[in-house]
Amino acid sequence: MTSDLAATPALIADRQLPIAPLRRWRLRGRQPEGDLANASYPPLIRHLLWHRGVRTPDEAAAFMDGVPVEHDPLLLPDIGPALDRLRRAVNEGEIIAVYGDFDVDGVTASTILIEGLRDLGGQVVPYLPDRFSEGYGVNIAAIDSLHAQGVTLIVTADCGTSSIPEVAHARKLGIDTIILDHHTIPPELPAAVSLVNPKRAENRYPEPELASGGLAFKVMAALCESMGRAWDPERYIDLVALSTVCDVAPLQNENRTLVRRGLAALERTQRPGLRALLETSGLKDACLDTDSIGYALGPRLNAAGRLAHARLALDLLLENDAERAMQQALKLSALNARRQQETASAMELARDLLSKEDPDAPLIFIGHADIPSGIVGLVAGRLAEEYHRPAVVYERGQPTSRASCRSIPEFDITGALRTCPELMVRFGGHRAAAGFTAENDKLPALKEALLRQAEVHLAGVELAPAIDIDAALDLRHMNGKLIGMLSQLAPFGCANPEPVFLSRNIEIADVKSLGEDGAHLRLRLRDGAVTWPAIAFASASASIGGFAGSAVQEGGRFDVVYSFCPDRGGNGGLELRVKDLRPAEVAD
Repeated sequence: MTSDLAATPALIADRQLPIAPLRRWRLRGRQPEGDLANASYPPLIRHLLWHRGVRTPDEAAAFMDGVPVEHDPLLLPDIGPALDRLRRAVNEGEIIAVYGDFDVDGVTASTILIEGLRDLGGQVVPYLPDRFSEGYGVNIAAIDSLHAQGVTLIVTADCGTSSIPEVAHARKLGIDTIILDHHTIPPELPAAVSLVNPKRAENRYPEPELASGGLAFKVMAALCESMGRAWDPERYIDLVALSTVCDVAPLQNENRTLVRRGLAALERTQRPGLRALLETSGLKDACLDTDSIGYALGPRLNAAGRLAHARLALDLLLENDAERAMQQALKLSALNARRQQETASAMELARDLLSKEDPDAPLIFIGHADIPSGIVGLVAGRLAEEYHRPAVVYERGQPTSRASCRSIPEFDITGALRTCPELMVRFGGHRAAAGFTAENDKLPALKEALLRQAEVHLAGVELAPAIDIDAALDLRHMNGKLIGMLSQLAPFGCANPEPVFLSRNIEIADVKSLGEDGAHLRLRLRDGAVTWPAIAFASASASIGGFAGSAVQEGGRFDVVYSFCPDRGGNGGLELRVKDLRPAEVAD
């Protein structure tokens, strides 16, 4: 432990954490000595900055002050041919199809391209595939349909990097393709006019982790400049924030800037669809953060593609009439409520299926005809998080099945799929998330192949759920200035998680059950003379086997893992969001 870190009263000396029955508590290591030790911030803040990749005082100041990071879009790979072809299509009155994916990233990227190209005078035909009848990505039947409408240029949004036969088919029909995508680069690329993907090996763009919404934003800015037309970033930056957060892009560098600006723009957005979505989500006039996007706005937009058609979400974002936008937003909210019910049923079925599998297997691979393809990704994500291992969940169809895969940091799921392409009809994705379609008779072989990959690459990895804790604190020593500095670390998300703390021997001053069967708790937690309001959702009770009928009672003492968040009581203050707790372990 460094003397610098020990100097603050808010930090407690590290000691070995007890092993949780169901979840491990992992306390981050201490801040190494170095240049950051000279930064003019309290030890706790320097500690948090270090674990977010900040290494110098200048970097610390830029991070804390939110200094904007912006890069030249002309550094993107293949941007020149893309701009040339787009200019020609607009100037010559060609019919341009914007072909997007059905998730939030694809829908927001499509919105940016559709509106941007139309403002430049382009004739644009939107196209989003149907998840159930077409599946993910570009497909030949869709290309034939677009050809019949006179389309001569297809611009993809969040898909296309692996679409080799589809792009070749379009080319035979006289249709050029520009691919705007950020998915993992396969060994062979489609013969597109341009493939603008910052993950390409030849990429010179400093932010390789742009979401497709961010990518469309940068390309349209470059196109407007190349045509001598004004570009209004304020009109689109809120959509970029939605895409970046919902696609779990790392909130570092330029992505962090885009989301910071996007959240501010979202609060004052004039886009009728977003205003209606905020109102129906209960967020009208609220102070918005990444949780607002991840847990309220994003799920409603995604519900369209999961249960009906993503065009519902696209139409909402493109809508100019406030009354129609409200009706569309209400429809999405109803779909989202149905999605929540279906997800709960699917999780119940998934756990039943999982009970029949090898509990020590390093990878989960389950499926059933009653797990809808619109839900498989949500189920896979929850299983991967709960069991800390890669999860593959598929809807069994006839004669093929569609699957979604979610992984853990230690395992590249798309890389694993790439070792057995002969077992799938199609596949693609990121390191952490992927999808595939496979013939049913090949599913057993595919399961075995992925299990072998997991056994090799996860050997020695402890496959148990864990909570990463930034620091152990004396809660009674936290003050407004220090908590205010914590807020400067936001926006929180992938690669910049909200700070998580541990306080020991905390007294339960008051407790009230919330929700069905008392699954959640409203608490007041006391440390010395200081008392904090707190909320503990059911997921925080894993270490004690659930809150209903538990020993979390007034006067009890617990070790508590938590983060700071806005007070849900509407008092404008802060409360603790409890992530886990267990009976206090008082030192001898």
